[in-house]
Amino acid sequence: MAFKGVDYLDLDSELTSEERMTRDTVRRFVDEQVMEIIEEAYLEGRFPVELIPGLGELGVLGANLPEEYGCAGMNNVAYGLIMQELERGDSGLRSFVSVQGALVMYPIFTFGSEEQKRRWLPAMASGEAIGCFGLTEADFGSNPGGMATRAERDGDGWVLNGSKMWITNGSMAHVAVVWAQTPDGIRGFLVERGTDGFDTVEMHGKHSLRASDTSELVFNDVRLPGDAILPGSDGLKSPLMCLTQARYGIAWGAVGSAMACYEEALRYTTERVQFDRPIAGFQLMQQKLVEILDRVTLGQLLAYRVGRLKDAGKLKHTHVSLAKRHNVMMAREVASTARWALGANGIHSEYQVMRHMCNLETVFTYEGTHDIHTLIIGNDITGLNAFT
Repeated sequence: MAFKGVDYLDLDSELTSEERMTRDTVRRFVDEQVMEIIEEAYLEGRFPVELIPGLGELGVLGANLPEEYGCAGMNNVAYGLIMQELERGDSGLRSFVSVQGALVMYPIFTFGSEEQKRRWLPAMASGEAIGCFGLTEADFGSNPGGMATRAERDGDGWVLNGSKMWITNGSMAHVAVVWAQTPDGIRGFLVERGTDGFDTVEMHGKHSLRASDTSELVFNDVRLPGDAILPGSDGLKSPLMCLTQARYGIAWGAVGSAMACYEEALRYTTERVQFDRPIAGFQLMQQKLVEILDRVTLGQLLAYRVGRLKDAGKLKHTHVSLAKRHNVMMAREVASTARWALGANGIHSEYQVMRHMCNLETVFTYEGTHDIHTLIIGNDITGLNAFT
């Protein structure tokens, strides 16, 4: 069944015709190509690679980067709507697109040389080349500045040693953007698949984000040429800039997941009959539905406002922390309530709420935990650093 859309306050009227067209195009793609395969892919624990060519044709990979590099050149609200619709399908699908665009294409565009941009960005925009982002380590998640991965100078090149954990797209990536300690501070490097000493290990046993490739990256005396470094990268602020871009997309994506859960709960409860009437006609069920709608609507408003600030050049990273923090928690609560509304059926793969509910546990943790974003915002409003 095609998705009808959730828009209680008519935000649609605030969108431009181009933004609506972008959303509707991706919405059709999700309805027609994603929904029929995503539950099976999730249960099998695999990323549906057969969707990649279509994503490239849609122009959603690095969609808000310039057209001169083969990208769509969309504004940030349109980009956010793409993330919303993709995560309405599955968080793993949005994660793939978000990592490709915000965490790989963005740093190449922002910190890379012209040669690096020309080589990688068009191929990544089409989906011919896949990238991953290596920042998190087994012992350094919320404290990325403590990373143990190191790159040492070796003549005109570098030698890279270390490992990265929980890396989306890691096992299928053609190139990894890897962050490492150097004598000059933290710098970014492009490490290509097939380079001697570079291995990936796919991670199994996940209960969440199962329709996603999650891997460990391992570097043992990996020799890199001098031009493997991202020349504009400079300290921890560089990967954090990338994370701000990704977190922005997550704030929209979480709304999409919540929208999917709301529509399913509404449809199910108006069709499910008990005691001779639809269960949506009972007060307790209407309370649940209204609470879900209330949360989804606030999340939509927040994502939209942050998007307009981004397009106006007025966005602060703390705004993104607020949006990521609020909207993921919102979606997590919505998914839980929707699963509650479906009763025993809520745990079955015939329905999508349990998949969203499980996926959101990962989204809640990655790209800055809920608590870390709390401290980022707390520091901003009080001027007091509570991290140490």
